Amino acid sequence: MNLNEWLNEEIPGIAKALEDINKSHFFIEKTIGFAGKETIYKVLHDFRSALFPGVYDKYPIDETRINIIIGNRLRTSALDLKDLIQKVLLNKRAKADCAETRSECYTKADEIVIQLLKLLPDIRQKIQTDIQAAYDGDPAASSTEEILLSYPSVEAISIHRIAHELYKLDVPIIPRIMAEYAHQLTGIDIHPGASIGDYFFIDHGTGVVIGETCTIGRHVKIYQGVTLGAKSFPLDEHGNPIKGIKRHPNIEDHVVIYAGATILGGDTTIGHNSVIGGNIWLTQSVLPYSKVYNSQPSPNIK
Repeated sequence: MNLNEWLNEEIPGIAKALEDINKSHFFIEKTIGFAGKETIYKVLHDFRSALFPGVYDKYPIDETRINIIIGNRLRTSALDLKDLIQKVLLNKRAKADCAETRSECYTKADEIVIQLLKLLPDIRQKIQTDIQAAYDGDPAASSTEEILLSYPSVEAISIHRIAHELYKLDVPIIPRIMAEYAHQLTGIDIHPGASIGDYFFIDHGTGVVIGETCTIGRHVKIYQGVTLGAKSFPLDEHGNPIKGIKRHPNIEDHVVIYAGATILGGDTTIGHNSVIGGNIWLTQSVLPYSKVYNSQPSPNIK
């Protein structure tokens, strides 16, 4: 039997098996209507093009039309995001996770998008502090423009600051997809639930992990390979992890955490103005102004 004959005979059965498997695990009509990750990537692109005109555009833009360009991007991204939020809210309703009516889901989607749009100037100001922190904290940086155009830290934090606001507005799924998109682009994994203050800088970036319930203060600098994670996962009576509890550390203002450090636990706090050295493993709090380093090898004395 050649391939064409085999395809004609067997593909309908394989397609039906895949359809049945998906139907048993997902509300497939909602998933198809949701249109998936690419639409969310487009929304992020349009929002960030409005935040930074010209940076995410394929061609140079006309400076005399910046206001119009920003407005058009905001309208496009707002309508696309509203459609996505409506679908995830309806999907949540279909799973009986909430008692909202279809009309209430539509109204809530409108309200969420409006709230996010109102926050965009504040988000833009916060990202500017992150750019400034990178410039102040990296002697290799020659300009803030270089940082905006090339640093993975800014790429990751600009997406996070949008995703975090949607997370706080209780939007399902979408903030997490945004966060994983940033992870894919930069190697920096920030859960959208993490709360991060102004003037935040991740130097180099690759391998950084910041957990959902982590809180980070202002003027914090961390290096590649840092993990701000959970110490353990409390289980319920069925042996499943309990969700919605504080699991990740608190990092206060003006803290530096060097490469490879691992800080774990929801009851762990790194006091302000502390320095955590490279490859440190911490599961307990340290006081403000602490310096935590691995001991250096002693020189041979003859």
